[in-house]
Amino acid sequence: MKILLAVDGSTFTKRMLAYIAAHDELIGASNQITVITAVTPVPPHVTSFINNASLQQYYSDEAEAVLKPVRAFAEQNKWKPTFTTAVGNAAEVIAKAANDGKFDMVIMGSHGHSALGSLVMGSVTSRVMAHCTAPVLIVR
Repeated sequence: MKILLAVDGSTFTKRMLAYIAAHDELIGASNQITVITAVTPVPPHVTSFINNASLQQYYSDEAEAVLKPVRAFAEQNKWKPTFTTAVGNAAEVIAKAANDGKFDMVIMGSHGHSALGSLVMGSVTSRVMAHCTAPVLIVR
């Protein structure tokens, strides 16, 4: 089974990782695991003041700050995932990766906003579920 783990470096990501570590059936040796993180793009009016190499280094540094502890956790649990990053809106990046990669499942943590909070602030989880063809396991 192909599984996409969406991570953002929050405590909700840590809870999700702990949950799946406690459930070996989710991360079995026969499963193909990919970890993805999305980096928020720098606004276009700012990018005109930054050279492309610096901008790409910024995106790389931001992604690595999220992925480094996940890499360590995966190594500690003897998982062998593939890691990927993309620049863009998190919900769009995750749903596109899941659909384009034909993943069988997406697993992600949820910030647990109330209905009103999701309405006002939006919810990455809600948008991923709405635009993703694969089942989404949400860990709170």
